[in-house]
Amino acid sequence: MFRRFILLITFTAWFAGFYGQEILTGLQVNEVVKHASDNPAETGKKCNCDKVRTESVELPFYDDFSVSQVYPDASKWINSNSIYVNQDFPYLPPNLKAATFDAINSVGKVYENAEWIAFEADVMTSVPIRTDSAFSPIIKALGPDDGLYLSFFYQPQGMGDEPEPWDTLLIEFSYLTGDTIYSHVDSIDVPVSYYLETPNDTLKPGTIVSPPIGCDTAIEMINFQFLTWDDWIMVPCDSVFIPQVGWEKRWDATGMKLLEFQEIHGSSFVQVMLPIYKSEEDTVFFWDNFQFRFRNYASIANDIIPSWRSNVDQWNVDYIYFDYNRTAADTMYRDLSFTQRAPSFLRDYQSMPYRQYIVDPYNNTVDEFNMYISNLDSIGHNSFYRYEFQQVGGSDNYKSQGNNFNVPKASIQEEDFFLDVFYFPQNVVNDTTSYVIKHYISDSSDANILVDSASYHQGFYNYFAYDDGTPEFGYGLEPAGAFLAYQFTLSTFDTLRGVQMYFNKTLDDASVNFFSLLVWRDNNGVPGELIYEMASQKPKWEDGLYVFYPYIFDEPLLMPAGKFYVGWQQYTDGSLNIGYDANQDYGDKIFFKIEQAWQNSIFDGSLLIRPVIGPEMIVDIEETRFVEMAEKFNVYPNPASTFFSIDEQSIKTNAFTQLTIYNIFGSAVLTQVDEICKVDISALPAGMYIVRINSYGKMHTAKLLINR
Repeated sequence: MFRRFILLITFTAWFAGFYGQEILTGLQVNEVVKHASDNPAETGKKCNCDKVRTESVELPFYDDFSVSQVYPDASKWINSNSIYVNQDFPYLPPNLKAATFDAINSVGKVYENAEWIAFEADVMTSVPIRTDSAFSPIIKALGPDDGLYLSFFYQPQGMGDEPEPWDTLLIEFSYLTGDTIYSHVDSIDVPVSYYLETPNDTLKPGTIVSPPIGCDTAIEMINFQFLTWDDWIMVPCDSVFIPQVGWEKRWDATGMKLLEFQEIHGSSFVQVMLPIYKSEEDTVFFWDNFQFRFRNYASIANDIIPSWRSNVDQWNVDYIYFDYNRTAADTMYRDLSFTQRAPSFLRDYQSMPYRQYIVDPYNNTVDEFNMYISNLDSIGHNSFYRYEFQQVGGSDNYKSQGNNFNVPKASIQEEDFFLDVFYFPQNVVNDTTSYVIKHYISDSSDANILVDSASYHQGFYNYFAYDDGTPEFGYGLEPAGAFLAYQFTLSTFDTLRGVQMYFNKTLDDASVNFFSLLVWRDNNGVPGELIYEMASQKPKWEDGLYVFYPYIFDEPLLMPAGKFYVGWQQYTDGSLNIGYDANQDYGDKIFFKIEQAWQNSIFDGSLLIRPVIGPEMIVDIEETRFVEMAEKFNVYPNPASTFFSIDEQSIKTNAFTQLTIYNIFGSAVLTQVDEICKVDISALPAGMYIVRINSYGKMHTAKLLINR
């Protein structure tokens, strides 16, 4: 299943004998991160409950990023907004999402100091953690013989660009050096009478005010307002020194291709078990404000050609767990979850016009589909799977009968499921509709005991789409004069009205690369007769997150059933940088021509190019990109020991009717009703649990780790 990505690089544009080629480059702008940075209210979460917070959190520390959106959870990580939490770049992670380290900063752009030699890029730092003491089930001091281990899973490249051998991912631990360093000058309130001779005097603006006797600083300040005898003024007084904190590197990994990584380790993600101590006598990392941090060093491909100054060197990190009473063999967890995004139920497309679908629904719908399920436990699990779909804004729905299957211990299982309904309902009035397809797994035949869920938004709009709407790369051709053609198939005759394209945004949102938009008939599986040309076009963008720009034809084309091609001929050298989806493999539909014959693309992916078919009005429907989050919510703290609180905003309601906690075997172990802020779990044994909330007929779930 691993897709082959080859970043083709020509070192100088003026090289003699410069030849034509396909080019994949990283993104100059991460639109999701940029959008989140520009619209912080959309990603910020506030809990309506009274969360107990201290300067340092207690062990255990745990994060699988499953409920984070865009950025890591701010209750667990600080100054980490350059980290991208997503399901696009990780390949078969322990659970559906992971944290990606790359060459993009916190506002979604390539680091300004990026260069071809390795530079410090992303940093993800934990909140301070008490490693000097444990507080549950009893209070005790911690030391080297208490088995403090930090574990995590990591992966180079994923679905992105491979880190070079000189690029690294590393972990550092904080410690006290024994020295003190200057922090700041503390201020005190002084009565203005200290600076005046009589009660009738005034301290005028512009007067120099010196610190009073007893202060160790000589910093003077200027008064900027009229003050009288009874007023007070804040002036600098004492220099504050704090213990100096150092950082020591405790682990690192050098860059490589994912394929090489898989061959070495036999897995797509590898777990690291890292003890907090270096020797039995070492206590330097046992203190009340311990922190650990991940960092990566990246290097861009080339400084000369702007289109190659882009995002590279991805690392993916997941399932971070830090606690005491562990050993190096403590590598298993009672956790069963989906690990790869849910698939389209259409045979060839992520989205297609309903008129085209319903002409031949049997051949336009898949017979079977794959789901990837991760079992991190030391035992296999007999599990139950089902799916259901519901029409958005309509009444059409279906619930499958479900399947029982086994997931072996410590594995990621690719499970094939047959579709037990062969087409979507046919009573759709309009040509445009969509469905939310939900997938569920449990450890029991009772489908209501949910262990994990994943969702997919199945669209029937007025365009064909092979892509999922999110680019991981930019695609282009060299040199000037190159042709690109993208193959699509009509089930019945229809009207081609234009083409929607998503060109990756550049640092300045400007492009001087012109092209002609072209349409061809089919000629035995390759582009044939040219039937339409829209000359002198250039890449354009719409406002919003991943909004395609519509290139509308002056006159619509009446098209017969069968294959046709849309694409371009470019006028200039340089990549047009069309969006490229690495997760959907339709490379056999992509053709290019430099000189004579058409060739198939060597890359396995899809272009963000969508022909507009049928109705005159362009349907502009925003895809639900984070639809799987709709029925998941946050609990705090997590891990928990005696109680946890519900983040009510994350379930988008002010109250719920019933809360049930299930263990990993699917048995209900605690039930509470009505509105609840804090949930007492002191009677439950340690382990992984599923929390389910029934909120006025809607189900929401969260994972909860109880550890003592």
